[in-house]
Amino acid sequence: MSRAAAYGIAFGVALVVTLALTPLVRLLAIRIGAVVKPDERRVHQRPTPTIGGIAMFGGFAAGFVTAWSLGAFDEAFSGSTEPWGILGAALVMLVIGVVDDLREVSAPAKTAGTVLAASVLVFSGVSILVLRIPLERAFTDETNILYLSSDLSFLLSVIWVVGMAQAVNLIDGLDGLAAGIVGIAAAGFFFFSLRLGDAGLLSADNLGPLVALLILAICLGFLPYNAHPARIFMGDAGALMLGLLMAAATMMVGGRSDQPYSGQVFFFYAPILIPLLILAVPILDTAFAIVRRAAKRSGVSEADKDHLHHRLLRLGHGHRRAVFILWAWTALLAGFVLYPIYTGRGDGLVPFAVLGLGLALFTILLPQIGRRAKQDDPEPPSAAADDGPAPDGKRLRQRAGRQRAERRARGARSDLRGRSGPT
Repeated sequence: MSRAAAYGIAFGVALVVTLALTPLVRLLAIRIGAVVKPDERRVHQRPTPTIGGIAMFGGFAAGFVTAWSLGAFDEAFSGSTEPWGILGAALVMLVIGVVDDLREVSAPAKTAGTVLAASVLVFSGVSILVLRIPLERAFTDETNILYLSSDLSFLLSVIWVVGMAQAVNLIDGLDGLAAGIVGIAAAGFFFFSLRLGDAGLLSADNLGPLVALLILAICLGFLPYNAHPARIFMGDAGALMLGLLMAAATMMVGGRSDQPYSGQVFFFYAPILIPLLILAVPILDTAFAIVRRAAKRSGVSEADKDHLHHRLLRLGHGHRRAVFILWAWTALLAGFVLYPIYTGRGDGLVPFAVLGLGLALFTILLPQIGRRAKQDDPEPPSAAADDGPAPDGKRLRQRAGRQRAERRARGARSDLRGRSGPT
Protein backbone atom coordinates (compact mmCIF):
# COMPACT_ATOMS: atom_id res chain seq x y z
CA MET A 1 0.00 0.00 0.00
CA SER A 2 1.24 3.48 -0.85
CA ARG A 3 1.92 5.95 1.92
CA ALA A 4 -0.63 8.39 0.46
CA ALA A 5 -3.39 5.76 0.69
CA ALA A 6 -2.31 4.89 4.23
CA TYR A 7 -2.52 8.54 5.20
CA GLY A 8 -6.05 8.68 3.83
CA ILE A 9 -7.20 5.53 5.64
CA ALA A 10 -5.70 6.58 8.97
CA PHE A 11 -7.24 10.02 8.61
CA GLY A 12 -10.67 8.56 7.86
CA VAL A 13 -10.55 6.13 10.80
CA ALA A 14 -9.55 8.88 13.26
CA LEU A 15 -12.29 11.18 11.94
CA VAL A 16 -15.07 8.57 12.06
CA VAL A 17 -14.11 7.22 15.48
CA THR A 18 -14.05 10.74 16.95
CA LEU A 19 -17.46 11.49 15.41
CA ALA A 20 -18.87 8.26 16.85
CA LEU A 21 -17.33 8.55 20.32
CA THR A 22 -18.14 12.19 21.05
CA PRO A 23 -21.91 11.76 21.66
CA LEU A 24 -21.17 8.73 23.83
CA VAL A 25 -18.66 10.71 25.88
CA ARG A 26 -21.24 13.48 26.17
CA LEU A 27 -23.74 11.06 27.69
CA LEU A 28 -21.05 9.79 30.05
CA ALA A 29 -20.20 13.34 31.12
CA ILE A 30 -23.86 14.08 31.90
CA ARG A 31 -24.20 10.83 33.86
CA ILE A 32 -21.14 11.46 36.06
CA GLY A 33 -21.81 15.18 36.46
CA ALA A 34 -18.89 16.42 34.36
CA VAL A 35 -20.78 19.56 33.40
CA VAL A 36 -19.43 23.13 33.26
CA LYS A 37 -21.89 25.67 34.66
CA PRO A 38 -21.87 29.32 33.56
CA ASP A 39 -20.01 31.75 35.81
CA GLU A 40 -18.26 35.11 35.63
CA ARG A 41 -15.15 33.60 34.00
CA ARG A 42 -16.97 31.91 31.12
CA VAL A 43 -19.10 33.15 28.25
CA HIS A 44 -21.42 30.19 27.70
CA GLN A 45 -24.99 30.60 28.93
CA ARG A 46 -26.04 27.07 29.86
CA PRO A 47 -24.51 24.04 31.62
CA THR A 48 -22.46 22.07 29.09
CA PRO A 49 -20.83 18.63 29.38
CA THR A 50 -17.04 18.50 29.22
CA ILE A 51 -14.23 15.85 29.02
CA GLY A 52 -14.68 15.67 25.23
CA GLY A 53 -10.94 15.08 25.03
CA ILE A 54 -11.64 11.40 25.78
CA ALA A 55 -13.33 11.04 22.39
CA MET A 56 -10.47 12.89 20.71
CA PHE A 57 -7.91 10.57 22.27
CA GLY A 58 -9.95 7.56 21.16
CA GLY A 59 -9.98 8.86 17.58
CA PHE A 60 -6.25 9.57 17.61
CA ALA A 61 -5.39 6.16 19.05
CA ALA A 62 -7.61 4.41 16.49
CA GLY A 63 -6.01 6.26 13.58
CA PHE A 64 -2.52 5.69 14.98
CA VAL A 65 -3.01 1.95 15.43
CA THR A 66 -4.59 1.73 11.97
CA ALA A 67 -1.54 3.38 10.41
CA TRP A 68 0.63 1.00 12.41
CA SER A 69 -1.17 -2.04 10.95
CA LEU A 70 -1.16 -0.92 7.31
CA GLY A 71 2.53 -1.55 6.72
CA ALA A 72 3.20 1.72 4.94
CA PHE A 73 4.93 3.16 8.00
CA ASP A 74 7.13 0.19 8.89
CA GLU A 75 10.24 2.39 8.93
CA ALA A 76 8.67 4.57 11.64
CA PHE A 77 7.07 1.83 13.78
CA SER A 78 9.49 -1.08 13.59
CA GLY A 79 11.88 -1.27 16.52
CA SER A 80 11.13 2.27 17.70
CA THR A 81 9.94 3.40 21.12
CA GLU A 82 8.55 6.68 19.76
CA PRO A 83 5.04 5.38 18.89
CA TRP A 84 4.62 4.03 22.41
CA GLY A 85 5.96 7.27 23.81
CA ILE A 86 3.49 9.38 21.83
CA LEU A 87 0.49 7.28 22.87
CA GLY A 88 1.70 7.01 26.47
CA ALA A 89 2.38 10.73 26.85
CA ALA A 90 -0.99 11.60 25.29
CA LEU A 91 -2.71 9.23 27.71
CA VAL A 92 -0.91 10.75 30.70
CA MET A 93 -1.93 14.23 29.57
CA LEU A 94 -5.50 13.06 29.03
CA VAL A 95 -5.73 11.67 32.56
CA ILE A 96 -4.36 14.90 34.02
CA GLY A 97 -6.91 16.91 32.05
CA VAL A 98 -9.83 14.67 33.02
CA VAL A 99 -8.93 14.93 36.70
CA ASP A 100 -8.75 18.71 36.37
CA ASP A 101 -12.12 18.78 34.57
CA LEU A 102 -13.78 16.73 37.30
CA ARG A 103 -12.17 18.46 40.27
CA GLU A 104 -10.02 21.57 40.20
CA VAL A 105 -6.31 20.77 40.26
CA SER A 106 -3.88 23.39 41.50
CA ALA A 107 -1.66 25.08 38.93
CA PRO A 108 1.59 23.58 40.33
CA ALA A 109 0.10 20.08 40.27
CA LYS A 110 -1.12 20.51 36.69
CA THR A 111 2.29 21.82 35.62
CA ALA A 112 3.98 18.87 37.30
CA GLY A 113 1.69 16.49 35.44
CA THR A 114 2.45 18.24 32.15
CA VAL A 115 6.19 17.89 32.84
CA LEU A 116 5.62 14.19 33.53
CA ALA A 117 3.85 13.70 30.21
CA ALA A 118 6.58 15.66 28.42
CA SER A 119 9.23 13.48 30.09
CA VAL A 120 7.51 10.33 28.85
CA LEU A 121 7.63 11.79 25.36
CA VAL A 122 11.29 12.78 25.57
CA PHE A 123 12.46 9.49 27.11
CA SER A 124 10.84 7.63 24.23
CA GLY A 125 13.01 9.57 21.79
CA VAL A 126 10.74 12.44 20.74
CA SER A 127 12.76 15.58 21.44
CA ILE A 128 14.49 18.60 19.93
CA LEU A 129 17.96 17.49 18.86
CA VAL A 130 19.17 20.34 16.65
CA LEU A 131 18.34 23.98 16.03
CA ARG A 132 18.68 25.32 12.50
CA ILE A 133 18.87 29.00 13.40
CA PRO A 134 21.23 31.68 12.02
CA LEU A 135 23.76 32.08 14.84
CA GLU A 136 27.33 33.16 15.10
CA ARG A 137 29.80 30.50 14.02
CA ALA A 138 31.16 30.50 17.55
CA PHE A 139 28.02 28.64 18.61
CA THR A 140 27.25 26.60 15.50
CA ASP A 141 29.11 24.58 12.91
CA GLU A 142 29.74 25.63 9.32
CA THR A 143 26.13 24.88 8.35
CA ASN A 144 24.74 27.09 11.14
CA ILE A 145 23.30 24.07 12.96
CA LEU A 146 23.37 24.00 16.74
CA TYR A 147 23.58 20.44 18.10
CA LEU A 148 22.08 20.20 21.57
CA SER A 149 23.52 18.25 24.45
CA SER A 150 21.31 15.65 26.08
CA ASP A 151 20.58 17.86 29.09
CA LEU A 152 19.77 20.92 26.99
CA SER A 153 17.70 18.81 24.59
CA PHE A 154 15.63 17.45 27.49
CA LEU A 155 15.11 20.91 29.00
CA LEU A 156 14.10 22.62 25.75
CA SER A 157 11.81 19.73 24.79
CA VAL A 158 9.95 19.81 28.11
CA ILE A 159 9.60 23.60 27.91
CA TRP A 160 8.31 23.26 24.36
CA VAL A 161 5.63 20.75 25.42
CA VAL A 162 4.55 22.76 28.47
CA GLY A 163 4.36 25.93 26.40
CA MET A 164 2.32 24.33 23.63
CA ALA A 165 -0.10 22.70 26.06
CA GLN A 166 -0.59 25.95 27.95
CA ALA A 167 -1.12 27.93 24.74
CA VAL A 168 -3.87 25.61 23.49
CA ASN A 169 -5.47 25.46 26.92
CA LEU A 170 -5.66 29.25 27.24
CA ILE A 171 -7.14 29.81 23.78
CA ASP A 172 -9.92 27.31 24.50
CA GLY A 173 -12.42 29.95 25.58
CA LEU A 174 -15.11 29.99 22.86
CA ASP A 175 -17.08 27.21 21.22
CA GLY A 176 -15.00 25.60 18.48
CA LEU A 177 -12.09 28.03 18.84
CA ALA A 178 -9.30 25.72 20.02
CA ALA A 179 -10.37 22.78 17.82
CA GLY A 180 -10.47 25.05 14.76
CA ILE A 181 -7.16 26.79 15.39
CA VAL A 182 -5.29 23.56 16.17
CA GLY A 183 -6.90 21.82 13.18
CA ILE A 184 -5.82 24.59 10.80
CA ALA A 185 -2.33 24.65 12.29
CA ALA A 186 -2.05 20.85 12.03
CA ALA A 187 -3.13 20.93 8.38
CA GLY A 188 -0.55 23.60 7.60
CA PHE A 189 2.17 21.70 9.41
CA PHE A 190 1.25 18.45 7.65
CA PHE A 191 1.69 20.02 4.20
CA PHE A 192 4.89 21.69 5.35
CA SER A 193 6.21 18.29 6.48
CA LEU A 194 5.35 16.70 3.14
CA ARG A 195 7.29 19.41 1.34
CA LEU A 196 10.28 18.84 3.60
CA GLY A 197 10.13 15.16 2.72
CA ASP A 198 10.02 15.93 -1.00
CA ALA A 199 13.12 18.12 -0.57
CA GLY A 200 14.98 15.27 1.14
CA LEU A 201 15.07 17.02 4.51
CA LEU A 202 12.77 14.57 6.30
CA SER A 203 13.45 10.85 6.57
CA ALA A 204 10.84 8.18 5.85
CA ASP A 205 10.84 7.01 9.48
CA ASN A 206 9.57 10.37 10.78
CA LEU A 207 6.15 10.18 12.43
CA GLY A 208 5.61 13.94 12.51
CA PRO A 209 3.42 14.18 9.38
CA LEU A 210 1.21 11.31 10.54
CA VAL A 211 0.69 12.85 13.98
CA ALA A 212 -0.17 16.23 12.41
CA LEU A 213 -2.69 14.61 10.05
CA LEU A 214 -4.37 12.70 12.89
CA ILE A 215 -4.61 15.91 14.93
CA LEU A 216 -6.49 17.48 12.02
CA ALA A 217 -8.80 14.45 11.83
CA ILE A 218 -9.80 14.47 15.49
CA CYS A 219 -10.35 18.24 15.45
CA LEU A 220 -12.66 17.90 12.44
CA GLY A 221 -14.46 15.00 14.09
CA PHE A 222 -15.02 16.97 17.28
CA LEU A 223 -16.02 20.32 15.74
CA PRO A 224 -19.62 19.38 14.78
CA TYR A 225 -20.40 18.90 18.48
CA ASN A 226 -18.22 21.78 19.71
CA ALA A 227 -19.29 24.55 17.30
CA HIS A 228 -21.49 27.28 18.76
CA PRO A 229 -23.70 26.53 20.57
CA ALA A 230 -21.48 23.74 21.86
CA ARG A 231 -23.04 20.48 22.99
CA ILE A 232 -19.78 19.39 24.62
CA PHE A 233 -16.44 20.96 25.55
CA MET A 234 -13.08 19.29 25.02
CA GLY A 235 -12.05 20.52 28.49
CA ASP A 236 -8.50 20.48 29.77
CA ALA A 237 -8.48 16.80 28.79
CA GLY A 238 -8.62 17.75 25.11
CA ALA A 239 -6.73 21.04 25.17
CA LEU A 240 -3.69 19.72 27.04
CA MET A 241 -3.56 16.60 24.90
CA LEU A 242 -3.78 18.60 21.65
CA GLY A 243 -0.96 20.82 22.85
CA LEU A 244 1.24 17.82 23.62
CA LEU A 245 0.52 16.19 20.25
CA MET A 246 1.29 19.41 18.37
CA ALA A 247 4.53 19.70 20.34
CA ALA A 248 5.42 16.10 19.46
CA ALA A 249 4.79 16.64 15.74
CA THR A 250 6.78 19.86 15.62
CA MET A 251 9.72 18.41 17.55
CA MET A 252 9.93 15.38 15.28
CA VAL A 253 9.87 17.51 12.13
CA GLY A 254 11.55 20.76 13.10
CA GLY A 255 13.96 19.61 15.74
CA ARG A 256 15.81 16.88 13.83
CA SER A 257 16.66 18.06 10.34
CA ASP A 258 20.42 18.63 10.17
CA GLN A 259 20.92 18.13 6.45
CA PRO A 260 22.30 21.16 4.66
CA TYR A 261 19.99 22.91 2.23
CA SER A 262 20.75 25.78 -0.08
CA GLY A 263 17.75 27.64 -1.42
CA GLN A 264 15.81 30.86 -1.27
CA VAL A 265 13.09 29.59 1.07
CA PHE A 266 14.03 30.53 4.62
CA PHE A 267 11.47 28.19 6.19
CA PHE A 268 13.46 25.19 4.97
CA TYR A 269 16.41 26.59 6.83
CA ALA A 270 14.65 27.04 10.19
CA PRO A 271 11.73 24.55 10.39
CA ILE A 272 11.46 24.86 14.18
CA LEU A 273 10.12 28.39 13.62
CA ILE A 274 7.14 27.15 11.61
CA PRO A 275 4.89 26.21 14.57
CA LEU A 276 5.68 29.57 16.16
CA LEU A 277 4.21 31.27 13.10
CA ILE A 278 1.29 28.94 12.42
CA LEU A 279 0.29 28.88 16.11
CA ALA A 280 0.99 32.58 16.59
CA VAL A 281 -2.59 33.28 17.76
CA PRO A 282 -2.55 31.03 20.88
CA ILE A 283 1.16 31.72 21.50
CA LEU A 284 0.68 35.50 21.48
CA ASP A 285 -2.44 35.13 23.62
CA THR A 286 -0.41 33.17 26.17
CA ALA A 287 2.42 35.71 26.11
CA PHE A 288 0.00 38.60 26.62
CA ALA A 289 -1.68 36.72 29.48
CA ILE A 290 1.65 36.20 31.25
CA VAL A 291 2.63 39.87 30.87
CA ARG A 292 -0.85 41.08 31.86
CA ARG A 293 -1.03 38.97 35.00
CA ALA A 294 2.55 39.79 35.97
CA ALA A 295 1.70 43.50 35.69
CA LYS A 296 -1.32 42.98 37.93
CA ARG A 297 0.84 40.92 40.32
CA SER A 298 -1.62 38.07 40.08
CA GLY A 299 -0.87 34.41 39.54
CA VAL A 300 -0.03 33.34 36.01
CA SER A 301 -2.66 30.62 36.25
CA GLU A 302 -5.37 32.99 37.51
CA ALA A 303 -8.22 33.12 35.00
CA ASP A 304 -9.44 36.41 33.55
CA LYS A 305 -11.55 37.67 30.65
CA ASP A 306 -8.89 39.63 28.77
CA HIS A 307 -7.87 37.00 26.23
CA LEU A 308 -8.00 37.77 22.52
CA HIS A 309 -11.42 36.16 22.10
CA HIS A 310 -12.82 38.11 25.06
CA ARG A 311 -11.55 41.36 23.54
CA LEU A 312 -13.23 40.52 20.24
CA LEU A 313 -16.52 39.97 22.04
CA ARG A 314 -16.16 43.33 23.80
CA LEU A 315 -15.48 45.00 20.45
CA GLY A 316 -18.95 43.93 19.40
CA HIS A 317 -18.37 40.72 17.47
CA GLY A 318 -20.71 37.83 18.08
CA HIS A 319 -19.57 34.42 19.27
CA ARG A 320 -19.34 32.84 15.82
CA ARG A 321 -17.71 35.87 14.21
CA ALA A 322 -15.04 36.11 16.90
CA VAL A 323 -14.17 32.46 16.34
CA PHE A 324 -14.09 32.95 12.57
CA ILE A 325 -11.71 35.92 12.90
CA LEU A 326 -9.18 33.95 14.94
CA TRP A 327 -9.51 30.99 12.58
CA ALA A 328 -8.88 33.33 9.67
CA TRP A 329 -5.71 34.73 11.27
CA THR A 330 -4.39 31.19 11.79
CA ALA A 331 -5.19 30.24 8.18
CA LEU A 332 -3.54 33.42 6.93
CA LEU A 333 -0.33 32.68 8.83
CA ALA A 334 -0.35 29.07 7.61
CA GLY A 335 -0.74 30.29 4.04
CA PHE A 336 2.11 32.74 4.55
CA VAL A 337 4.36 29.83 5.51
CA LEU A 338 3.21 27.41 2.80
CA TYR A 339 3.17 29.78 -0.19
CA PRO A 340 6.93 30.22 -0.62
CA ILE A 341 7.58 26.58 0.23
CA TYR A 342 5.34 25.23 -2.53
CA THR A 343 5.98 27.94 -5.12
CA GLY A 344 9.69 28.54 -4.49
CA ARG A 345 9.00 32.26 -4.63
CA GLY A 346 9.76 34.65 -1.82
CA ASP A 347 7.42 37.42 -2.94
CA GLY A 348 4.34 36.18 -1.15
CA LEU A 349 4.66 38.84 1.52
CA VAL A 350 2.69 41.50 -0.35
CA PRO A 351 -0.56 39.57 -1.01
CA PHE A 352 -0.60 38.14 2.49
CA ALA A 353 0.08 41.59 3.95
CA VAL A 354 -2.91 42.91 1.97
CA LEU A 355 -5.07 40.03 3.24
CA GLY A 356 -3.88 40.69 6.78
CA LEU A 357 -4.73 44.39 6.47
CA GLY A 358 -8.18 43.53 5.19
CA LEU A 359 -8.78 41.11 8.05
CA ALA A 360 -7.58 43.72 10.56
CA LEU A 361 -9.96 46.32 9.13
CA PHE A 362 -12.80 43.79 9.23
CA THR A 363 -11.98 43.01 12.85
CA ILE A 364 -11.84 46.63 13.99
CA LEU A 365 -14.33 48.50 11.81
CA LEU A 366 -17.25 46.08 11.43
CA PRO A 367 -18.53 46.49 15.04
CA GLN A 368 -18.31 50.29 14.70
CA ILE A 369 -20.32 50.22 11.47
CA GLY A 370 -22.95 48.06 13.14
CA ARG A 371 -23.25 50.38 16.14
CA ARG A 372 -23.54 53.45 13.89
CA ALA A 373 -26.23 51.78 11.81
CA LYS A 374 -28.26 51.10 14.95
CA GLN A 375 -27.91 54.71 16.07
CA ASP A 376 -29.02 56.05 12.67
CA ASP A 377 -32.01 53.70 12.43
CA PRO A 378 -35.00 55.32 14.22
CA GLU A 379 -37.01 53.17 16.56
CA PRO A 380 -40.34 52.04 15.05
CA PRO A 381 -43.36 54.03 16.38
CA SER A 382 -45.13 50.90 17.55
CA ALA A 383 -42.07 49.83 19.55
CA ALA A 384 -41.69 53.32 21.05
CA ALA A 385 -45.35 53.51 22.01
CA ASP A 386 -45.33 50.12 23.65
CA ASP A 387 -41.80 50.46 25.12
CA GLY A 388 -40.92 47.06 23.70
CA PRO A 389 -40.57 45.18 20.45
CA ALA A 390 -43.10 45.63 17.69
CA PRO A 391 -46.13 43.36 18.29
CA ASP A 392 -46.62 40.37 16.06
CA GLY A 393 -49.97 39.08 14.76
CA LYS A 394 -50.72 37.03 17.87
CA ARG A 395 -50.18 40.00 20.17
CA LEU A 396 -52.44 42.19 17.99
CA ARG A 397 -55.23 39.61 18.20
CA GLN A 398 -54.82 39.36 21.96
CA ARG A 399 -54.94 43.15 22.32
CA ALA A 400 -58.09 43.37 20.16
CA GLY A 401 -59.75 40.68 22.26
CA ARG A 402 -58.95 42.56 25.49
CA GLN A 403 -60.39 45.77 24.01
CA ARG A 404 -63.64 43.99 23.02
CA ALA A 405 -63.93 42.51 26.51
CA GLU A 406 -63.43 45.95 28.07
CA ARG A 407 -66.15 47.47 25.84
CA ARG A 408 -68.57 44.72 26.76
CA ALA A 409 -67.79 45.26 30.46
CA ARG A 410 -68.40 49.01 30.15
CA GLY A 411 -71.69 48.36 28.35
CA ALA A 412 -72.81 45.95 31.07
CA ARG A 413 -72.03 48.52 33.80
CA SER A 414 -74.02 51.18 31.93
CA ASP A 415 -77.00 48.85 31.69
CA LEU A 416 -76.85 48.21 35.43
CA ARG A 417 -76.77 51.93 36.25
CA GLY A 418 -79.70 52.55 33.92
CA ARG A 419 -81.78 49.89 35.60
CA SER A 420 -81.09 51.14 39.13
CA GLY A 421 -81.87 54.88 38.35
CA PRO A 422 -85.27 56.73 38.73
CA THR A 423 -88.08 55.67 36.43
